[in-house]
Amino acid sequence: MGVSGAGKSTVGRLLADRLAVPFAEADDFHPAANRAKMAAGRPLDDEDRRPWLLSLADWIREAAASGRGGVMACSALKREYRDLFRRAGASVVFLHLSLDRARAAQRVGGRRDHFMPVPLMGSQYDALEPLQPDEPGVTLDATAGAPDLADEAAHAVRAIG
Repeated sequence: MGVSGAGKSTVGRLLADRLAVPFAEADDFHPAANRAKMAAGRPLDDEDRRPWLLSLADWIREAAASGRGGVMACSALKREYRDLFRRAGASVVFLHLSLDRARAAQRVGGRRDHFMPVPLMGSQYDALEPLQPDEPGVTLDATAGAPDLADEAAHAVRAIG
């Protein structure tokens, strides 16, 4: 979990490889209307997000039912979203890749062919509710290299899950 540019997709793919489980990119679950809205510089509201979140919860439910589990790269900025995901899978663990605004904006600004524009970064930080002590997970400094973060994440998942 985390804001755009934190490295969720890169670290998530590496983590899935280390754990030998399927990987899902939450951005791929967005309907075209959500992508177009964000690309136009307008933040999504909870009404926009609801169908997307429910489809992600379905993926989690299926991954849990398979017995294999999985790794999903998803912003999961709000506690209520994470609660929905935890209800979908009994052993959901969150890895918050924490990154300051300037570094996130720099990374997002350097992307090509992505629908999230830099001006929307502020809305993500405004919505971000960091992990709470009662949530299963860990916060990692996203300025570290992706392989190191994936190693830390794998260790945390094994220790928590």
